[in-house]
Amino acid sequence: MTFKGSCHCGRVAFEVDGEPTSVLACNCSMCSRKGSLLWFVPRDKLRLLTPDENASTYLFNKHVIRHRFCAVCGIHPYGEGRDPAGNAMAAINIRCLEGLDLSTIPVQHFDGRSH
Repeated sequence: MTFKGSCHCGRVAFEVDGEPTSVLACNCSMCSRKGSLLWFVPRDKLRLLTPDENASTYLFNKHVIRHRFCAVCGIHPYGEGRDPAGNAMAAINIRCLEGLDLSTIPVQHFDGRSH
């Protein structure tokens, strides 16, 4: 299945392939402030519909995750990083996807504050 997603103003838009069977809610200092629900997919499943430079990047802590956000409306639709095996991954904020019933997707809680 292909989902479309974007920031609020549409300056950062994308498509992602797959089916979110569960998502992660992290309590680290960044995620707890954003309130995102993250669905992890291989990076090649994420296709940008707008130029990459439309998304600003924020790095913090170990600088291994590129938190991508819209500098116009401030929404964080996805992040980019690598899994433990070194594979390129994307963390999709499912709150930015169209036509998805969030109440049907189980949420796993991750203690990012302690890691």
